[in-house]
Amino acid sequence: MVDTVDKLGYFQAITGLEDADLCTEILQAHGWDLELAISSFTSSDQDASSSAVDGGGNNRDHDHNNATVTPDYPPRGIVDDTELVMRDDGGGNRGPGVAWRIITLPISIVSGSLGLVSGAIGLGIWAAGGVLSYSLGMLGFRSGRGGGSESARLVSVSSAVGEAMEFVALFDRDYGSNNAFKIDFVVEGFMDALQRSRSSFKLLFVYLHSPDHPDTPVFCGGTLCNEAVVAFVNENFVSWGGSIRSSEGFKMSNSLKASRFPFCAVVMPAANQRIALLQQVEGPKSPEEMLAILQRVVEDSSPTLVTARVEAEERRTNLRLREEQDAAYRAALEADQAREQQRQEEKERLEREAAEAERKLKEEEEARERAAREAEERQAARVRMRQEKALALGEEPEKGPDVTQVLVRFPNGERKGRMFKSETKIQTLYDYVDSLGLLDTEEYSLITNFPRTVYGRDKESMSLKDAGLHPQNNLLFHYVNLICMISNCIQH
Repeated sequence: MVDTVDKLGYFQAITGLEDADLCTEILQAHGWDLELAISSFTSSDQDASSSAVDGGGNNRDHDHNNATVTPDYPPRGIVDDTELVMRDDGGGNRGPGVAWRIITLPISIVSGSLGLVSGAIGLGIWAAGGVLSYSLGMLGFRSGRGGGSESARLVSVSSAVGEAMEFVALFDRDYGSNNAFKIDFVVEGFMDALQRSRSSFKLLFVYLHSPDHPDTPVFCGGTLCNEAVVAFVNENFVSWGGSIRSSEGFKMSNSLKASRFPFCAVVMPAANQRIALLQQVEGPKSPEEMLAILQRVVEDSSPTLVTARVEAEERRTNLRLREEQDAAYRAALEADQAREQQRQEEKERLEREAAEAERKLKEEEEARERAAREAEERQAARVRMRQEKALALGEEPEKGPDVTQVLVRFPNGERKGRMFKSETKIQTLYDYVDSLGLLDTEEYSLITNFPRTVYGRDKESMSLKDAGLHPQNNLLFHYVNLICMISNCIQH
């Protein structure tokens, strides 16, 4: 049991298949020989194409168990798990391939058209993109495992597109030149066309072209280029075509189990690497028959497409509403954040201004205190200076022939006088004026009124006698450009 589980897990990891039941069936078909099952699963396209159509293509030996790279699965499992709804055309005979089936696409189709590196990544992308899976469920589909699963070498995007371009070019060359109407086959791989049909909420019309089949020219020229058929297909379907000689066309013919040609099918995307086969048309059909079949398919599928379109529109509306709500919320949040930031900036500005005002107030207070201290210090210095100079004057001499009486008149009109010896220096007169403390400055000059003579600091070393102030003269006192009188008298 453990060995079986391990083999199943390893097989899923190697192949990228997610369907455990399908993997189990493949391993059982190979007797749980893991190496043989993987080798068969990953065999090349060249091996698959060895069982392609014969020269006429009419009655090709379409043994899918040999033509595809898929191992020989039990037929019972395929029918039970893929055929969901069978309908009759009346009279008890089932119409030409009229069936609702879920088909699992080969990894090479899924990953090849999407240009993926591995099948496992392709499966994840395919599973995530099942937009119409819910709508299929409303029609009664059940997502059982498909019956046409295969895997081959990955086909590059350029290869899938190149094959589609080659098919469209050949179809236009062979049938478009003689017909004014032609189906708008998309020039892209099958998976891209399926994605296009999903996004446009249309069914996918698939045409598998067998160039050598005798009925192909008549069907292509008479039916596929019919004005009514072309108009209806172009309006209601996304169309994809491929030649069974090409890699992707051959794989799709195996997946859809095409047994007669010309072959057409109508499919729509389902979930998890699957498509829903809504209609297949095998063998030649007249334009009227083809149009009737396609009209019936569109009519039957219309509720599904309408529901999917409505749901998608609701999702877009809800998404747009959420985006608008988110945008409004972000705008309101940004406005709140801007207001909060503005409030915070205003608060910080006021705090800075308050701090600056406090700093300035503190600086002014400190400056006033410093100025007061300096004024007090200067005043104290002047007091000390006056006291020192007053002491330095000594005793005032008494009147005598060598004594001069000096009278100093200050700017405020006040007069002060003192006796000085004739040998006293002019500097002593300045010291005397300073000791009186009547001036707030030391920048002043002593002058005589008549004759007008200035006794500045440059004459401080002269004696009163040498300066001509003895025996008799007048002195003026100069204080900041203010001239004051100084008089003296000589006692005989």
